[in-house]
Amino acid sequence: MAEPLAEAAPAPPAERIERASARTPSRRRGRRLLAALGILAGAWLAWEAATWPDVAGLARRNPRTTAFIEEYRGSGWFGPRKPVDWRWVPYGRIAASFKHAALIGEDDEFFSHHGFAQDEMEDALREAWQEKRLPRGASTITQQLAKNLWLSRSRNPLRKAKEAILTKQLERDLTKRRIFEIYLNVVELGPGIYGAEAAARRYFGKGAASLTTHEAAALAASLPYPERWHPGSRSRSYLWRVRLIERRMGRSMWLRGEL
Repeated sequence: MAEPLAEAAPAPPAERIERASARTPSRRRGRRLLAALGILAGAWLAWEAATWPDVAGLARRNPRTTAFIEEYRGSGWFGPRKPVDWRWVPYGRIAASFKHAALIGEDDEFFSHHGFAQDEMEDALREAWQEKRLPRGASTITQQLAKNLWLSRSRNPLRKAKEAILTKQLERDLTKRRIFEIYLNVVELGPGIYGAEAAARRYFGKGAASLTTHEAAALAASLPYPERWHPGSRSRSYLWRVRLIERRMGRSMWLRGEL
């Protein structure tokens, strides 16, 4: 007959104390790490709250600069800051042709959505595949404005989250016309050239109010890649896009009623 298993003898008191002592520093380090992370997260949230843009204020005042303009200018630490050409004009002094072209090129559902177009990316990719060309921008005009005014060109998740929040605030606090007015005045239309007025004078020697359909299409076609695509560029992709926008403008005259 097998003998019953003997119960394990309890560890001596000294051994138990030694094991507990070994676990204590590890637990303390874990608590300190969590506390440090909590402090860092709190500091970051406080900083974000203190520096968060006054979105509603744009309903009554024009922006004094933008994140993209300051990025182009540079810090000046290692040389002079780059000059920019930027001239603000009221909505009524921008030709309907350019407003139309910008909508066709970037966001033809701008006046019907609330900041986000769920099908825009899918449509852009499908169009690029069918046309065998680079895809057009898939962000809405409101999203582009949020990024231009306050954010960087990076694609990290944190930046995208901030863009989404700012987009919702723009749509909540500003009218569609005001969002579009600011966009047309701050968007980059060539190296160091911002807004419809500066671009119209630089490329065509006239104010934005006098842009023709072809000139408006030539400016709107530069929006995806303003550093390389702009009036005077001989890029085949850019010239193709100018013609595409002109054709679509001719087929979408109903959009003029929104302007």
